[in-house]
Amino acid sequence: MKLEQALAHTAEVFEPKTFEAFREQLDPAWIMQALADTGTASVRRRRLAAEDMIWLVIGMSLLRDRPIVEVARSLEIAGSGKRPVADSAVFAARARLGKEPVQWLFHHSAKTWAHRSAADDRFNGLALYGLDGSSLRVPDSPENATRFGYSKGVRGESGYPLVRLVALMALRSHLLAGAAFGAFDKGEYTYAESLWDELPDDSLCVVDRLFFSARLLLRLQDEAKNKHWLIRAKQRTQMRVIEKLGPGDAVVELPVSPEARQKDPSLPQSFVARVVDYQRKGFKPQKLLTSLLDARRFSREAVVALYHERWELELGYDEIKTKLLDRRESIRSKSPDGVEQEIWGLLLAYNLVRSYMVRVGKLADVAPLRISFVTALRCIREEWFWDSQPRMAVGAIPRHLQRLAEQLSRFILPERRSERSFPRAVKIKMSNYPRKRRPAGEK
Repeated sequence: MKLEQALAHTAEVFEPKTFEAFREQLDPAWIMQALADTGTASVRRRRLAAEDMIWLVIGMSLLRDRPIVEVARSLEIAGSGKRPVADSAVFAARARLGKEPVQWLFHHSAKTWAHRSAADDRFNGLALYGLDGSSLRVPDSPENATRFGYSKGVRGESGYPLVRLVALMALRSHLLAGAAFGAFDKGEYTYAESLWDELPDDSLCVVDRLFFSARLLLRLQDEAKNKHWLIRAKQRTQMRVIEKLGPGDAVVELPVSPEARQKDPSLPQSFVARVVDYQRKGFKPQKLLTSLLDARRFSREAVVALYHERWELELGYDEIKTKLLDRRESIRSKSPDGVEQEIWGLLLAYNLVRSYMVRVGKLADVAPLRISFVTALRCIREEWFWDSQPRMAVGAIPRHLQRLAEQLSRFILPERRSERSFPRAVKIKMSNYPRKRRPAGEK
């Protein structure tokens, strides 16, 4: 189907309640189940009910430039009627909700949305995922500093406490299938281990080379369940060729270090993998390691092309930190519990936007990555405050997206030009001013 025909077809089937469908992707039954399973459901009917606070936490991430109280009033949970709720009551209700229901909702919805999208676009029968780590700044409060800590480098400690985050993503839709985060002094390995069980059978996970660890990779690899991995080798990775499969393609034996086996006696002395050599124009030669040993089913060229889809995870992090957070990497909450609740809400809000984009892509008959995240997010933000929402029910969002069917072409991105190259470079130099540090003992 040509793009023009797809757009015309979409205009016919789009309905005014498309935006409501965005909100209803988060099944109300899931919300009630999350509250029930975590023991946070409202025993008595409150003006600020727990289910309303779920949408407040999501709105905090979708509407970064709005104060929390204004987000609450946009949902008519804090300002309707003759007796508006006090601002302090909104903060108390958010604290009463806690992080557990939001965390439950993220994990439950992520498994549904991400695995479904990965299953729709497989690589030779394998659902494709990526795993990598990042970090988020949090406000410089003593409580956050104690819970999360700082990074340490040649210039000393970071200016703000940092949360270390590791995410598992369906690479061809950018939907997050899982996430783990916490104190910065814990390594990415620790958080990654908790995500391996999220990978379904018949899947392949592309990981960053810093995750090269026999313990991690062998735990992920499961021939019985057809789970596989792909990683770029480090320069000093030792290996012994067992069988040559073709030019730049071989089966090798990789030794496991004595230190690793001392920490985990269950590890073998060595394990078998496949190595693929390649070189892109203008770059140094590289080696890829993978558990995909079948060279007929998974050709050398296909493996090389596949590895570079790992960059989709970096683009996903950019969407979260640059687009969704509006480059304000320091999130709002000054308490550790509030930070964790807000991060789960941030990841849930991101997945809601991405899930909506998958639906738009299906209507337009294009891949989800051809839908503009910026355009989708902008439309959602604009519609949230449509006509000041004076008559909306609690948690409802305006139903004015019919015009998006008529303008759907602005959602569609052009095909990517893979021949382009943009080597990394520093654009803005670090400041020469001394860093400001909180004096010891200061509150």
